[in-house]
Amino acid sequence: MRSRWRAIPRPVRILFGVAVAVFFYLLPNLAIPLIPTPDTNFASVLFTVAVYVLVGVGLNVVIGLAGLLDLGYIGFFAVGAYSVAIFGSPASPLATKYPWLMLIPIAIALSMVSGVILGGPTLRLRGDYLAIVTLGFGEIVRLIAVNWSITKGQIGIPSVPAPPGHWGNGDPIFGIIDTRPFYWLALTVVLICMFGVKLLESSRVGRSWLAIREDEDAAELMGVPAFKFKLWAFAIGAGLGGLSGALFASRQGFINSNSFDVLTSMLFVAAVVLGGAGNLAGVTLGAVLISYLPERFRGFADKRFLVFGLALIVIMIFRPQGLIPSRRRAVELADRKREAAEEATANV
Repeated sequence: MRSRWRAIPRPVRILFGVAVAVFFYLLPNLAIPLIPTPDTNFASVLFTVAVYVLVGVGLNVVIGLAGLLDLGYIGFFAVGAYSVAIFGSPASPLATKYPWLMLIPIAIALSMVSGVILGGPTLRLRGDYLAIVTLGFGEIVRLIAVNWSITKGQIGIPSVPAPPGHWGNGDPIFGIIDTRPFYWLALTVVLICMFGVKLLESSRVGRSWLAIREDEDAAELMGVPAFKFKLWAFAIGAGLGGLSGALFASRQGFINSNSFDVLTSMLFVAAVVLGGAGNLAGVTLGAVLISYLPERFRGFADKRFLVFGLALIVIMIFRPQGLIPSRRRAVELADRKREAAEEATANV
């Protein structure tokens, strides 16, 4: 399939990509059978899906490209969301008069700083140890949100600012009733971030991440400063997580500590693993499945963690590389499987 796609002339591939993008922009206005969600506002669900895809793009940098297992990604998501709320809401004691367009870069910057603060002392750890530390980070952020007087715990922060702009009749473009503008904004951000990550992946930075993921010791021997590039991966992933959190808070208009639990963080990781770590198309598919299906089949929403757990077990057994894996990742896993089989045979 991949070789056939690459054999298609580039202009045709670009036109196809543009047509797909136009389709997704028009999707809230199309009455396609079976796709709309009968029990929930369809445009609102599409916005949630776009936020999950953006989270998946950011987490894919950390897990899929750099090979760093981050179980506390919800912490960066929360930092971005609370940054917009604390500095933008008039109900916050630290409210400023900064416009929304200035709050977004602040949210991204604070999220990246938190990523550097977390990664600085911990990125020398590997595997399970790093996963435990990041899981602890997510819980620390949640507990701060619960207990800090400024974040106000479950009472939360209302009146989180939304993007500017008004229609001709004076109504706000980004209002509560019509969520399509939020979806179009999130979709635009997703496409821009995907393009940027794709450029990074094919650059020297991206090749260094892949080298570190496959064998960190060998990468260092070849002159790749592993710690520096892992820290870059953490910071960029944190920035994208903060951006997605900022969009989420702006759409909700209200946030509290209940929005940033560890189960949501596990869903973020599940989206990457389920779709195929290291491949943007796979991560997008995983994020869509995890965020859309519970809304489409809302009667089974309470059992989604059970379903996701079973699905992950089945996929890890029969397709450990994910639904749409990256070619490099699939080869890497096949090599490891062959080495394990050879080692088992030798021991017999």
